[in-house]
Amino acid sequence: MNSPTFSSQLLEEAVEQFAKLPGIGRKTALRMALFLLKQPIEDVNLFSASISRLRNEIKFCMICSNLSDADVCPICNDKQRDNSLVCVVENAKDVLSIENTGQYHGVYHVLGGIISPMEGIGPADLRIEQLEQRVAEGTIKEIIFAFSATAEGDTTSFYLYRRLSRFSVQISSIARGVAIGDELDYTDTVTLGRSIQNRLPFEVKQNK
Repeated sequence: MNSPTFSSQLLEEAVEQFAKLPGIGRKTALRMALFLLKQPIEDVNLFSASISRLRNEIKFCMICSNLSDADVCPICNDKQRDNSLVCVVENAKDVLSIENTGQYHGVYHVLGGIISPMEGIGPADLRIEQLEQRVAEGTIKEIIFAFSATAEGDTTSFYLYRRLSRFSVQISSIARGVAIGDELDYTDTVTLGRSIQNRLPFEVKQNK
């Protein structure tokens, strides 16, 4: 199918940028650009400013590496949270998924990915040393592995277990209420909440 011919270079440039977003084809990108043209210019300026601020001003929490507006995220700053309980997740989306369950009241550690040789992601590309440093401080009692039920998730859990087992800390993993192959952000909140509540001691045999 031929790409549409644009009468405006500005419109074409906007479509090209929208089409870079995941899951957005050029037809959808064109509809989005035309939609913005129908909106009040003040709203469009707010939209573009929010995107610019997102990219330029957002930070990684200096404690857990979650996305944050400040040096320390609201979760780590919350005195009501149990700082002795740390849930290790792949990314910020997983934090949102678990928080939406309302069943978890500890804190997090965001790795920034999972071990995936096929994608060229190894342990050195993740925030594993920072996690080790937190555990070495001696205030953490339990670590929960909350990764998607995939081969990459299991590989990451096993690697972390080997790195952390030398510390005096309980290591758990979420219950397999999450189906094999499922991503956490596609799991309903009830199932995910129960998987957190019914977590099990991590066992190496799970990865054989």
